[in-house]
Amino acid sequence: MTIAIYHNPACGTSRNVLGLIRNSGEEPRIIEYLKTPPSRAELAELIRRMGITARELLRRKGTPYDALGLDDPTLTEDQLLDAMMAHPALINRPIVVTPLGVRLCRPSEAVLDILPGPQRGAFFKEDGEQVVDAAGKRVTP
Repeated sequence: MTIAIYHNPACGTSRNVLGLIRNSGEEPRIIEYLKTPPSRAELAELIRRMGITARELLRRKGTPYDALGLDDPTLTEDQLLDAMMAHPALINRPIVVTPLGVRLCRPSEAVLDILPGPQRGAFFKEDGEQVVDAAGKRVTP
C-alpha cells in the first residue's frame, strides 16, 4: 500500500498524523516538504485532489504570509501557487495521500477518514488527548 505524508517533523500536528498512520500498520513515504518541496504541478494536483483552493492551503503562522501581502483577495490561484513555490513554509501541513484520497489533516485525526486500514490500538496525541481507544476505534469528544 502506498501512503505519503508531506511532513514537517517540527510540527506537532504532523507528528501526530504520522503516528496515526503508523498505528494503522503502515509505514508511509515521508516527504519533508521544506527540504524537498513538491513541484508546482504536484502542488496544483494535490490542491485539486483535496478539492480546496490554493488560498485554503496557505499557512499564516510562522511564515512570510503577512509580509508578502497574501491576504489580498485579488491574488489569483497562480500567484498563490507561485508564493508557495518560492516559500514552501507557506504550504500548510500535513498533507496525506492514500488510496482513499488526499487530505490536509488538520486536525490530525482527519487522517482517520482516509486511512485504508484500521487503527491497531490506542493513540494519544502529543498533548495527551486520546483520539483512538484500545480497540482501535475513534474517540469522539
